[in-house]
Amino acid sequence: MKFLVVIAAAVAVASAAAVDEYSAKVLKSSFDSEPEGSFKYAYETENGIYGAADGFVKNVNSEYPAVAIQGGYKYTAPDGTPVEITYVADENGYQPQGNLLPVAPPVPEAIARSLAWIAAHPPPVEKPVARYN
Repeated sequence: MKFLVVIAAAVAVASAAAVDEYSAKVLKSSFDSEPEGSFKYAYETENGIYGAADGFVKNVNSEYPAVAIQGGYKYTAPDGTPVEITYVADENGYQPQGNLLPVAPPVPEAIARSLAWIAAHPPPVEKPVARYN
């Protein structure tokens, strides 16, 4: 449940920073939860903010249960850029995807070949030398 609160807060902060939330009316809002821990929520405002998520508990009867959430949100940035983020949040962490998230540049071919060679030829393991004082 803590994770849901963190995700909801992040969505609220992102949405609030992008548009005038003071005058926007909520057009749709829903929340549904089940006793086993699953939930769904969605909201939409008249100024184009939208968010939704589905969550459930994975591995309920195991020693390591985990909450898994899949969702997303949309809004228009102050400069007019449409922002759309989708995400999965589970035991592997928060994994967002979207049009404004930074993307790493491709690895240059020479570096990729070097990394492949290093992986194929690991250095030998040295045995520690006993020292006596």
